[in-house]
Amino acid sequence: MLTERFTQALTYAHQLHATQIRKGSGVPYISHLLGVVSIALEYGANEDEAIAALLHDAIEDQGGAATREEIRRRFGDNVTAIVEGCTDADTTPKPPWKQRKQAYIAHIHTASASVFLVSASDKLYNARSILKDYRMIGEGVWERFQGGKEGTLWYYRALADAFQTKEVTPLVTELERVVTELESLAK
Repeated sequence: MLTERFTQALTYAHQLHATQIRKGSGVPYISHLLGVVSIALEYGANEDEAIAALLHDAIEDQGGAATREEIRRRFGDNVTAIVEGCTDADTTPKPPWKQRKQAYIAHIHTASASVFLVSASDKLYNARSILKDYRMIGEGVWERFQGGKEGTLWYYRALADAFQTKEVTPLVTELERVVTELESLAK
């Protein structure tokens, strides 16, 4: 069951990300957060994991250490630890793209079950979005990403492989399927 804590997290996530738009799409950023929490819940998330799914980008994109402490104050240490585990950088400026992505991939092997679930849900949502957008606009989709076509495809393949190496779950199997389809179309 989701309680009032989840409702509070939904409101807080909306407040944090209200002015953000998804890269190149014009879609309000909250759609991503709702999509990630939906996937996480479909694959068995508990309330703390669902709250972390809503807030998984908050530290990285909306305030770093100050936001981390606000999440801890509002939702506790467990939610904060999950969000931290989904954060690839909390400083400005961020470290170089490839370095951040390599570090994120490496940390999947030691991630808690909760971080694994929320992170895989996030990556599945993103891979599905890239696949959908690729079908709609073709090669132009790669202009949205720092890694371009080659880097983005590398990153999602490396993520799928890292998740599979740690544990094969239905969620990871779906991520693998979507990444493989994206690779196939993008050849």
